[in-house]
Amino acid sequence: MTRIRSIRRSAQRGSAMLVTMILVTALLAGVAVVASLQFASNRATDLTRNGLAALYCAEAGLIAARPTIMGSYDQWPIALAAFNSGPTQPAFLSNTVFSHDIDADGVDDFQIYLQDNDDEAPPTADNPLVDIDSKVFIVSKCIKYPDTPKVVKELVEYKPAQNCYRGQLGGCNGRGNNNTP
Repeated sequence: MTRIRSIRRSAQRGSAMLVTMILVTALLAGVAVVASLQFASNRATDLTRNGLAALYCAEAGLIAARPTIMGSYDQWPIALAAFNSGPTQPAFLSNTVFSHDIDADGVDDFQIYLQDNDDEAPPTADNPLVDIDSKVFIVSKCIKYPDTPKVVKELVEYKPAQNCYRGQLGGCNGRGNNNTP
């Protein structure tokens, strides 16, 4: 007589597969979290680097514009009037006067404009179109990095050149009287 054996299936069959799937899913979730943190860190690093580069760009614009602005005192009212309609670069600070392109890629990297300081007396309202104390802000805005725009302002004062007479009392620049032996 032949015995027919019945094959019984174990109740634990497939539980190893379930544990394996749970471990693989947990590992994939961990990898996704680590990758997300790394991408966020890289983005923050890029923003910091671009922010620093944008600050240097704005400072370079300020340094490049300073001699032209100080030599164009008679055009300050035009620049202040141009600022009143919005921060726009006046014509005397155009790209033909000095280069606005730091990296020589053919695209302007910064904009320069003038802004009046609060120089009127308190009883009257401040008039941004009129400069009465020969002081204005040079404003340089870096437009090369749109994600991290930076603006740098510097208050400058116009002082006309004065002639120095060596024979006058006190001599030149306070170096004493030149009339004595």
